[in-house]
Amino acid sequence: MDLIYKNYYRHFYLKTGGFLPTKPLNKNLFPGDYFQIKNGTITLLGNLYRNGILSPDEVNLSPVIKLNPSSWSFSDGISKPYSGRGFGNSAIEGQFEFSKQVLAFANKGSFIFRAAEPESMKIENWNDIQQQLIIKLTQTIFSFRELYIVTESATAANTTLAVAGEVNAELELASDSENFGLVDIFGHDNTKTIQSKDIDYYHRETKKKPAYFKAKKLVVQDDKLTYFISDFLNKTYNSSQWTDTFFDSNFHNDIDYSSQMMMQNAQGYFLDMLQSGELNPNTALLYFKWADTTLDDVEKLFESYGN
Repeated sequence: MDLIYKNYYRHFYLKTGGFLPTKPLNKNLFPGDYFQIKNGTITLLGNLYRNGILSPDEVNLSPVIKLNPSSWSFSDGISKPYSGRGFGNSAIEGQFEFSKQVLAFANKGSFIFRAAEPESMKIENWNDIQQQLIIKLTQTIFSFRELYIVTESATAANTTLAVAGEVNAELELASDSENFGLVDIFGHDNTKTIQSKDIDYYHRETKKKPAYFKAKKLVVQDDKLTYFISDFLNKTYNSSQWTDTFFDSNFHNDIDYSSQMMMQNAQGYFLDMLQSGELNPNTALLYFKWADTTLDDVEKLFESYGN
């Protein structure tokens, strides 16, 4: 799945209030699933409940939550150069009327998405279990330094997605239903595809797959990162003097460290530089916390494809 889908994922996050599609598309993710993102792909590692990380009396899942349908139907770069009614002939039924529509995709990565009757289920007692999960997942059971936990899964009665693979892609649709008139027929169960041009992905899912999710991610506490960066910069401030003396060279050794760039990348190597035994079950909560997924995580889903 290349960069053309990044536009869809970014819009999905913003339109649905923080949900993301699975990657690859149409895979199942349930509340309690934990995963990592490797090479732009979600790698499922287990489930908190199935793997016994939480006890049965700590299972507290919500009933089904109805979601706002208007937030689950959206598009980008789509126009409708033609919508109208036509007539055909059937050997059995004679003449019949049908709706016809042409969808034009302006850009590579333009898309249209429709979901019917979206709903979700989530972990209701997250605040009660989040601290013990940090200790168990980073110290006593596992030693994760990077992890996501699905806190809410969403599905729909049916979903339809079309993504353009090139500029000026097209999708021509028709429906013989008498109910639509000139309204949008994309995503309806009796809509047929007449022809398509340069459409990279076009799929209608009729099974209620939990293929959309919200998650919490394991991150380092802000004050620990700030202290680490400050300490690192102080220790390296006069490094050029040491290199001149130790290597007896006349090389230019001044190093310009950007605190802003370090803050963006510090979490990746901060934990690796801790002294042995400094991070343990008693101190884990001082170093880790849970944070909501953001658009930065959308970037991570596509980082293996470059810029």
